[in-house]
Amino acid sequence: MGLACILLLFYLVGAVLAPVFQEAGLTFHAKLLYGLYSTTCHQFAYRSWFVYGPQVIYPLERAGIPNTLTYEKISGNDPADLDAARAFIGNTDVGFKLALCQRDVAVFLGLLFTAFLFQITGRRWVPINLLFWFVLGIIPIALDGFSQYLGLIVLFPLRESTPLLRTFTGFLFGATTACYLFPLLEKVLKMIRHNYGCEER
Repeated sequence: MGLACILLLFYLVGAVLAPVFQEAGLTFHAKLLYGLYSTTCHQFAYRSWFVYGPQVIYPLERAGIPNTLTYEKISGNDPADLDAARAFIGNTDVGFKLALCQRDVAVFLGLLFTAFLFQITGRRWVPINLLFWFVLGIIPIALDGFSQYLGLIVLFPLRESTPLLRTFTGFLFGATTACYLFPLLEKVLKMIRHNYGCEER
């Protein structure tokens, strides 16, 4: 569990270092990190946190968040151009985005927070019920995520989630997943250790 906490922390720190490097002029290092994290995250600028700028978010216009500059305004890009949204990392005027989207940051924070609690409480938890995990962890994030695309396939207007909702559902998913996965792994590892000890005798 200690190793899991360290790995999760390093993963989150790496996502933050990308804009830090970009701001510091270390563009090669920043590009390397953005490229690495792009293999696991869509990195759409309008669904990412920004640092070093006047705002921490630049949502789409249809998100309806008042008193904020929108992604369309700062980038000049069509929101339907997903490649452009992924490639736009920001600039010195608006700041630079993290290498992970808002939801992914929340998921890994939820995993890290729960892993840390599990570790400092002696790793004595039992895995949560699968139904509990499904209802609290999977359904909210699935509804929030997939409902954004319903307008593409049925007669509903396109909706855009908000950073707060992405963060809430992402953290719930990460925390409940950790509450199921880490106690289960601990149980399995204890069984392996016990069986290996029996074989040694």
